[in-house]
Amino acid sequence: MNTLGIIQTKEITFAQPPDELILESGQKLGPVTVAYETYGTLNAAKSNAILVTHAFSGDAHAAGYHEGEEKPGWWDAMIGPGKAFDTDKYFVISSNVIGGCKGSTGPASINPATGKPYGLDFPIITIPDMVHAQKRLIDHLGIDTLLSVAGGSMGGMQALQWAVSYPEKIRSAIPIATTLKHSPQQIAFDEVGRQAIMADPDWHEGDYYGKAHPERGLAIARMVGHITYMSDQSMEEKFSRRRKENDYAFSFKSDFEVEGYLRYRGDTFVKRFDANSYLYITKAMDYFDVAGKKFIAADKKVDAQFLILSFQSDWLYPSYQSRDIANELRMRSIDVTYCEIKSTYGHDAFLLEVDAETHLIKHFLEKVSQQKKSPTV
Repeated sequence: MNTLGIIQTKEITFAQPPDELILESGQKLGPVTVAYETYGTLNAAKSNAILVTHAFSGDAHAAGYHEGEEKPGWWDAMIGPGKAFDTDKYFVISSNVIGGCKGSTGPASINPATGKPYGLDFPIITIPDMVHAQKRLIDHLGIDTLLSVAGGSMGGMQALQWAVSYPEKIRSAIPIATTLKHSPQQIAFDEVGRQAIMADPDWHEGDYYGKAHPERGLAIARMVGHITYMSDQSMEEKFSRRRKENDYAFSFKSDFEVEGYLRYRGDTFVKRFDANSYLYITKAMDYFDVAGKKFIAADKKVDAQFLILSFQSDWLYPSYQSRDIANELRMRSIDVTYCEIKSTYGHDAFLLEVDAETHLIKHFLEKVSQQKKSPTV
């Protein structure tokens, strides 16, 4: 399918003191920079904009290629001419969350008060804080209402938070493989990752910038994460018990292909991600909770339509959590379509089940586009 070609990442900076961004914790953050990319053309009515929100380790580079790089953006299979998010029809926006490390303000950014990286002086941020920063970006682009907000995993949390924080600003939402709140098991996996980083002797209470970084701790955290992203069946199909050599090494080297894969994933991750961002973003995910009365108020008129997708083999964000979202919406008489997609890929399916997602999302967006938005009451 067609590619978007070379894409450039842009930035906006806002919340200059004394007008800092007020965070959910009550602390202030400013100035705030948000890195973003856009694909397609905004129409004259500014009615065809779609915000794509990224998962935990994602960034603003969702589609196309950066100059000199061979690997496209993380959702390139879904964004572009003729694809699920068809850039011949829609203006697609992707931004890096605050707290991240790929252009938006985060713990590795310079603290204007000290002239040094924030480290642990960076305030705790939440999913609502991320969405409030995205709202500033959408305002900057001159867009009053988004046709849709879509994302998988933590991106799905952001899509739900848009419906909670700014229901009048979206016509639809597509939360994929996500949840209303983290379960104890999901929090537990995040805590293991955080402890691995903080136990690394090079972590230095988050003050490691300009020194050796806590690479081993971060690599272990990523290894744990990758185990949760795959399913038992996908790991069996990809690795089984295949060995790297014919005979056992009778040592603690990598005998099995799955061991080598996890070590490779951990080692490559530390080259592109900041350990402190890992701590801050996983904590934001753990704090996320829009269940029950925290969700869209039952007496509030909401015109937004929802397409909720889950995957049969996803045990990190199991389908029952997506069904809970659909049930919450139906209790509020909100238009919702729920689909559970058959897949053996586990949680990674939201990045891999392109054909099934494309079919559902294309039809859904076409339906939303053809309907006029009624006034909010």
